Amino acid sequence: MYQEGTEPDPRFSLANERTFLAWIRTGLAFIAGGIALNAFTVTIDPTMKKWLSIAALGLGGLLALWAWLSWARVERAIRAKRPLPHSPGLILLSGAVFSVAVIAAIAFL
Repeated sequence: MYQEGTEPDPRFSLANERTFLAWIRTGLAFIAGGIALNAFTVTIDPTMKKWLSIAALGLGGLLALWAWLSWARVERAIRAKRPLPHSPGLILLSGAVFSVAVIAAIAFL
């Protein structure tokens, strides 16, 4: 990747890296939430608890992968002086977070 295009203004690469790290932190938060939900006593159905934990862990792992892929796409675009690519992952993430929140809220009723 670093052989493509020209060396960009460091501010752009560093901003891209900060965005990557923010997505990694979000993924880690989901992973921590999945582990915590499974580790602590929660008064919900054990099967629901297991699936919510798996969903949170899976979403955290997918976010880490997506963060790297997104960082690479943006870095290539910056180096090639192309417009930044659209990120369809944002709407998918929003839908996944909403779904996990609704399922968790229903489970806690």
